[in-house]
Amino acid sequence: MTNQTSSPAASPARLPDPAVLVLEDGTRYRGRAYGARGRTLGEVVFATGMSGYQETITDPSYAGQIVLQTAPHIGNTGMNDEDPESRRIWVAGYIVRDPSRVVSNWRATSSLDDVLEQDGIVGISGIDTRAVTRHIRSAGSMRGGIFSGADAELDADEQLRIVREAPEMTGLNLSAQVSVQSATVTPAVGERIGNLAVLDLGVKKATIDNLAARGFDVHVLPQDVSIDDIRAIEPVAVFYSNGPGDPAASGDHVELLRAVLDDGLPFFGICFGNQLLGRALGLGTYKLPFGHRGINQPVLDKQTGKVEITAHNHGFAVEAPLEGSFDSPHGYGKVEVSHVGLNDNVVEGLRALDIPAFSVQYHPEAAAGPHDANYLFDRFRDMVIASKKDAK
Repeated sequence: MTNQTSSPAASPARLPDPAVLVLEDGTRYRGRAYGARGRTLGEVVFATGMSGYQETITDPSYAGQIVLQTAPHIGNTGMNDEDPESRRIWVAGYIVRDPSRVVSNWRATSSLDDVLEQDGIVGISGIDTRAVTRHIRSAGSMRGGIFSGADAELDADEQLRIVREAPEMTGLNLSAQVSVQSATVTPAVGERIGNLAVLDLGVKKATIDNLAARGFDVHVLPQDVSIDDIRAIEPVAVFYSNGPGDPAASGDHVELLRAVLDDGLPFFGICFGNQLLGRALGLGTYKLPFGHRGINQPVLDKQTGKVEITAHNHGFAVEAPLEGSFDSPHGYGKVEVSHVGLNDNVVEGLRALDIPAFSVQYHPEAAAGPHDANYLFDRFRDMVIASKKDAK
């Protein structure tokens, strides 16, 4: 067991509330309470984006995860009413090194600290986030807990016991927690193509906006809809969103997607949707040691030969041959890996060659982040239009 202690930056006259981050391997990091006081449990992961913390904490893909920001200075632009990616903050907890003491942005309506406290998100600041990141990179993502307020006074062995009793991310289905309860519709912008069925597994606002901008009436559907519910809106295509959890625990979504593919509907999936397409085609998935999270991940588009800087948030990946095409084990014809992560050769995209279906492991809407992959929404639009012409 190791112990990481950092001295508080506040004046001795006003000592901050203590807090401690406890990892399941017994590692402890002492710091200061940030946001709400209490305890929180989840999988501790790190995100490498230098900006976009508001988009990060409101991304439903982070449900069940305690997010560590590797950028040392967080919160300087505060929080505003325009940039949230969903209806609430989803992170289970939040770890930063040096929270800004001053909010300086003309759009800001509140501070990050205040919003975390209002939403009941327990966080910790003032620890060596570089040390935590290096530990996770070596040992892998693991369960952890943040304890502050009265919970910071609990015995160390009791804190560790609480952490080790928390559920692991492997085998966890979180779709019901993040999905809408009833369908919503965002009208198409510009020339209308038709209805698009979006299975909400943790969809972000920027994704919906990008799809609507391509001419789709975007029907965001609850994660427990049936194939008959999808057919009822007479969609021209189906889209699976990003989301949290283990794809191996989402068998119902895989079966639903196979029914979609059997109907011949064009399909596009991102992030969790990429993993579920892989499983629908008959491929396996596995848990990455520490995942990909951030807005600076290099990916090769094998079709164009271009390298894109992309936004990621995933802890699982698809197993597939990186070179050449192969037969879908479930009978959907030839498939190829379309995109590859250049840091570790992880599958970052799939393309079916005999049916209108493709997916990527990252977030092409990239808010906040690079726009290198935004063309994928155009590629999807073109595929749907071509499919409609072929059907005539």
